[in-house]
Amino acid sequence: MTTPEPTIATPTGVPGTLRGEGGGTPGGGRVAGAGPLGPIGLVLAGGVSVQFGGALSVLLMPRAGALGVVTLRLVVAATVLLLICRPRLRGHSRADWGTVIVFGVTMSAMNGLFYQAVARIPLGPAVTLEVLGPLALSVLASRRALNAVWAALALAGVFLLGGGSFDSLDPVGVAFALSAGAAWASYIVFSARTGRRFPQADGLALAMAVGAVLFLPLGIAEAGTKLLDPVTLGLGAAVAMLSSVLPYTLELLALRRLPASTFAILMSLEPAIASAAGFFILDQTLTTLQALAIALVIGASMGAVRTQVGRGKAKLPDGSV
Repeated sequence: MTTPEPTIATPTGVPGTLRGEGGGTPGGGRVAGAGPLGPIGLVLAGGVSVQFGGALSVLLMPRAGALGVVTLRLVVAATVLLLICRPRLRGHSRADWGTVIVFGVTMSAMNGLFYQAVARIPLGPAVTLEVLGPLALSVLASRRALNAVWAALALAGVFLLGGGSFDSLDPVGVAFALSAGAAWASYIVFSARTGRRFPQADGLALAMAVGAVLFLPLGIAEAGTKLLDPVTLGLGAAVAMLSSVLPYTLELLALRRLPASTFAILMSLEPAIASAAGFFILDQTLTTLQALAIALVIGASMGAVRTQVGRGKAKLPDGSV
């Protein structure tokens, strides 16, 4: 990273990297919602958006295939973000470009692997397995033993949400979901780094363009002219807005004020949100065991947030993410 900025304690007690009135940051200005739940609210809103977009993408797969859906999602999202952000291409270092390229590769891998998983296994179990990546990151990134306890509680909920066993699932789908989880953990790290290097959402727009260019040949190979069908394009645009543009922007902004450990444990809410999306859109119901699992995951996430906020004005080491 170029000259890592030391994280500072905001007036809310949530450590962050944004400097509001007191000076400039790569992102410029303050994140919307300066209250103690401002960045947390951004993460939760992004989670709701991405999971309902994921449920919609399941309905789109019969029309365009998994790779076709990912291609539409990335291409539309990249186009929208580039038009809105109009990122500056000059004045960035080689390290800046290296970061945004890796971010784009990670983003496209995460999307591609996840959609290959939901093409083979239900949405809830797929997200449940995928969230293991951020949970592992929360333990590795955290410097407090209590966060490991919250991660363990969330992990117990994750396995309960899967019915205590994943034996009945397609092993290939399980492998794709776990791989998507590893890519998700990398996404968290490089999203934070990109947010510090590029103003506003410029880095996200450039990374999305990188991912779209990488995935376009794969989507064309699988779906061909189906990608140009008006209905498919319309549904793909809706998936792109719900699953990429809105959540990635909110998460990038949130990661400027939340450490990776807290953000990663918040991601354990994704199975619960995915189950709700599956119920409303895909007519998937919850069992008593799954409801208990959701309660465990939410309790772990709330505990992680309270632990982080309770740190008061304690500073993190320079350059932490």
